[in-house]
Amino acid sequence: MIRRAGARRLVPSHRSALRAVSAAPPPALAIFAAMPLPAAVAVVALSAALAAMPAVAQSLEPVTVTATRSAQRAFDVPASVDVVDAKEIEAQRPGVNLSEALGRVPGVFMRDRQNFAQDLQVSSRGFGARASFGVRGVRLVQDGVPLTMPDGQGQTGLFDLDSAERIEVLRGPFAALYGNSSGGLVTVFTEDPPQQPTLGLRAGAGSFGMRKLGAAFGASSGAFGARADVSRFRTDGWREHSRTRRDLANARLLWSDDDDHFALGATALDQPDTLDPLGLTRAQLASSPRQAGNGALAFDTRKSIAHNQIGADWRRRIGDGSTLRVRAYGGERTLRQFLAFSGAAPGSSGGVVDLDRGFGGLNVQWTKSVRTATGRIDATLGVDYDRMNERRKGFVNVAGVAGALRRNESDTVRDFDQYAVVEWWVTPQWKLAGGARRSNVRFTVQDAFVDATNPDDSGSRSYSATSPVIGVLYALSDDMNVYASIGRGFETPTFTELAYRPDGRPGLNFGLQASRSTNQELGLKWRASAGTQARVALFRTDTDNDIVPAANVGGRTTFRNAARTARRGIELGVDAEFGHGIAASLAWTWMQAQFRDYRALDGTGLSDKRLPGVPKASLFAEATWRHAASGFVAGAEASWSGKVFVDDANTQHADSYAVANLRAGFELHAARWRIEPFVRVENIFDRRYVGSVIVNAAGGRYYESAPQRSYYAGVRAQAAF
Repeated sequence: MIRRAGARRLVPSHRSALRAVSAAPPPALAIFAAMPLPAAVAVVALSAALAAMPAVAQSLEPVTVTATRSAQRAFDVPASVDVVDAKEIEAQRPGVNLSEALGRVPGVFMRDRQNFAQDLQVSSRGFGARASFGVRGVRLVQDGVPLTMPDGQGQTGLFDLDSAERIEVLRGPFAALYGNSSGGLVTVFTEDPPQQPTLGLRAGAGSFGMRKLGAAFGASSGAFGARADVSRFRTDGWREHSRTRRDLANARLLWSDDDDHFALGATALDQPDTLDPLGLTRAQLASSPRQAGNGALAFDTRKSIAHNQIGADWRRRIGDGSTLRVRAYGGERTLRQFLAFSGAAPGSSGGVVDLDRGFGGLNVQWTKSVRTATGRIDATLGVDYDRMNERRKGFVNVAGVAGALRRNESDTVRDFDQYAVVEWWVTPQWKLAGGARRSNVRFTVQDAFVDATNPDDSGSRSYSATSPVIGVLYALSDDMNVYASIGRGFETPTFTELAYRPDGRPGLNFGLQASRSTNQELGLKWRASAGTQARVALFRTDTDNDIVPAANVGGRTTFRNAARTARRGIELGVDAEFGHGIAASLAWTWMQAQFRDYRALDGTGLSDKRLPGVPKASLFAEATWRHAASGFVAGAEASWSGKVFVDDANTQHADSYAVANLRAGFELHAARWRIEPFVRVENIFDRRYVGSVIVNAAGGRYYESAPQRSYYAGVRAQAAF
């Protein structure tokens, strides 16, 4: 990997210089009473234990800009923000899926489907678990450019982990300040170009025909810098009919002086004929977990994707403490997907989906910082405009070949949002942060396929909402902060969720409402030493009109609104360094996610049933040892997940599981080269388990099996000239 020295800026704490640490406790917070008793007791006990420990030397944290849009330490943000740096992203991992790096983040559950036609299943505090493909309920951003479309659908396959400098993950109320998203925000930041011309090479191979090759080059000259990364990933797949090839390229150009900073980035993805093995029934899972699902071979289910986009980011310092920022992006995406049915019946839209999409957007943001006697006030005003135009066609699937046209329409979605955020250190101990976002999202459909059996489905629907957020942070000491926040969230349906009506009648599902959520959070952050920190958060979310899968009509999933849903839980994250090269991490999440006042289409009561796709508890633990003299490093990872229900009625579930992985590598030096060979063993105990589920899938095809024991070996090499 190309790594630029000094790329991680550090922001010093101002509190030590301004005050002596106050021992006065913060007032009682109403949010605390709303949390489950076991979680509240856990926070009290942890707070007491941490406060009793002696304070030792502390280090500074990387800057984070996600939670309140101003550069600051994650420690000083009244929200759950985790930062995963390049060292952890790379750590003896292939760098193929975002799930490799984010297991250590509590509250975020990433399921690798072993199906690159459908992407990862990403959920944050239960949001997004319903998605049968792509990412819903969690907003994805790379270098300030959204990878989530204006309707709320995103893809993690666009992230280039080989060039990532860090990943920031935000959960809770402050995610609402980023628009059509309720559960959280995942932002990947690309590494800056190196000061010297630097070449990086990567190669690896593993079980099930897995291969990856990559190269990177970067250099800087004066105010200019550039870098480019390219990679090819291939696999035959763990399951039958799951072969994949993915080519990814990422380029970045920088120019900066004392007052201006300009960045231009481009991403290109080519993923042709990615095979889709579909889900399995419980009987199929028991008999042969590697087989393809019903219809996969007969209809040759597969997906081809080509995605290209470019984004520009310009910042200018204006006077003392003011910054103007303008970001613009645009791109195109083509997709053709063969589904597991023909779609030839009258009124059907066909079993082949063909999309040709253009998209773009503009963000203008002004930030003003004012120093005060206690610290500073940061105020941000901004406007977002995003638009997506899509030509959607549907064809009959004739045994894996596109047949007669069954759908032809132009779809447009645009959003126009305004937001304001203010952050204020009222005293050296107290900090207030808050803001609001006004969102307006409009969907328009123009139907060009109208005949006796296909009525005109043209129409439009607008959704709008104001989402306020407020948070307070109290400094118990220089080493410990407590905070509380509350806010409203807003999530519209996607075009996929609007496409079909659950009653089977023709026309779009414009009766589907946007969901609104009330999010509450209470948390504690503690730093003990240069490499040890802990954070715990209690959260509660109550959602009206939550969007859930309803029924399967003609092979397609339809959606409707649940009356209410409720999620409450606790997250715990710990990172520690013990000296002598030994380090450990732990991430634990407990969550109760249930329906409220909800009935099935046949009238069956579903209130108090668990939300499908959401485990009640999950755990990730990791321990590593690095021998500085030899450059040898070894690590062990373990993860556990509770059982997961797969349907609204909770009639079936995927069993709980525990898996362990081992990894080891060296860092060698030869001439100008730094060479890092490594090896991984996944699922060392050869467990059989379900890695992901498809919520409310047709025909009981809920289950996607995970690989048993597998291996991967690779090498990274880098040289500066």
